[in-house]
Amino acid sequence: MDHVPQDISAPPPRLEVTGLRRQFGGTCVLDDVSFTVRAGQVSCLLGPSGCGKSTTLRIIVGVDQQDGGAIFADGVCISDPQVQTPPEQRGIGLMFQDFALFPHLSVAQNVAFGLAGTGADKAARVTSLLQRVHLAHHRDSFPHALSGGEQQRVALARALAPRPRILLMDEPFSGLDERLRDEIRDDTLQLLKEENTAVVLVTHEPHEAMRMADEILLMRDGKIVQRGAPYNIYNAPVDCAAASFFSDVNVIRSTVHGALVRTAFGEFLAPGYADGTALEIVIRPQHIKIDFDRAGRGPAPTAQDGTPAAASVVRARFMGRESLVEFRMEFDGSILKATVPNVFLPKAGTRMWLMLRRDRCFVFPAKG
Repeated sequence: MDHVPQDISAPPPRLEVTGLRRQFGGTCVLDDVSFTVRAGQVSCLLGPSGCGKSTTLRIIVGVDQQDGGAIFADGVCISDPQVQTPPEQRGIGLMFQDFALFPHLSVAQNVAFGLAGTGADKAARVTSLLQRVHLAHHRDSFPHALSGGEQQRVALARALAPRPRILLMDEPFSGLDERLRDEIRDDTLQLLKEENTAVVLVTHEPHEAMRMADEILLMRDGKIVQRGAPYNIYNAPVDCAAASFFSDVNVIRSTVHGALVRTAFGEFLAPGYADGTALEIVIRPQHIKIDFDRAGRGPAPTAQDGTPAAASVVRARFMGRESLVEFRMEFDGSILKATVPNVFLPKAGTRMWLMLRRDRCFVFPAKG
C-alpha cells in the first residue's frame, strides 16, 4: 500500500505517522498522534514519564502494534491495523539508554554486528564510523574497558552502521555523567546530520530537546499538545503547563472585569474574555525586573515594564551563573521568583520594587 503525499512535487517524508492510537486495558495511551520527519531532521518527542513517548517508538519499530492509524516510510505503508512489516525489514535503527552492547564482542565486532555485504565493505564501514566517533584506537577493546561516553559512541556507530533510513533514540544520554552529556550530544548530532538520517529522539529533558531537535513534539497524556522549532515552542507556549515544562514560571492569577485584569503590576488587557473569567498571567523568573532606580542604582524603568510593585525579599541564593531571589508581594502575599545575572544576594526582609516585562508575559485561561 503506497501513501500519496499531499505535495506531489516534493519527496515524501522519510517517516510519517498518522492518527496513531493505542489502548491498554481500556486506558488510552496514544490518542491521534501524527507527525512527519524528513531526511536529516531530528524530531524530539518530549514529555513526562508515561505520556506515550516510548509506546510511539515501539509501534514505529514494530515491537508493538497500534489500534488505529498508520506509519509510512518514504511514502510506503509499513504499519497499520492490517499491514505489519516485520521489524527487521523496516530499515529502522534503534538506540537505547543502556547501549545494549555485546560484552563478548570487541568494539569493531559490535559495530559490524548485523552488517551485510563483503568482508571488505564491512571493514571499511566499521573503520569509517570508528574514526568519526573518535574510537579507532579502541577497535579491539571490549565494552567493559570503555567509559560510559565511549560506550555511547560505540552504540551510535553500531546503530548507524547499516545506514538506517530512520533512527529511533530512546533516552540515549540519560546514563551519562552530566559533565559529558553536552559534548556527546553535539558529536552525536553532527554525525546524524552527516549521515542524513531521519531521527526520532525521545527524552523527558527540555534542555536536551532544545539542544538537539529541529522540531519538538510536546506530549501530554498520549497527545501531542504542541509542536514547533525550539525557539517558537519556548517563546509561544500553548498553555501554562507547556511554559512550565521548559523552565520555572511565575503564575499571577486574577479575574476579568471590563476586559481588564487587575494585578500588582497594573491592569492587563484581556480582550475576548468575559467578565468573571479566571486568567493566569505567566512569566519566567528571568523576565521579572528589579527597579534598581527605586532601589538607589541603575536605569529607570521603561514604559513596557509597566507599574512597579512593592515586594520583600524572602530568600536569595547564588546558583552559579545567576542568583535566584524569592519575593513576597505586598499586593496579595503571593511569592514571585526573579533571576539576576551574577551575584545578587539581598538580605531577607529587604523591600524592593519589581516590574514585569509585559512583552514576555503569557496570558491563559485558568485551569481547574
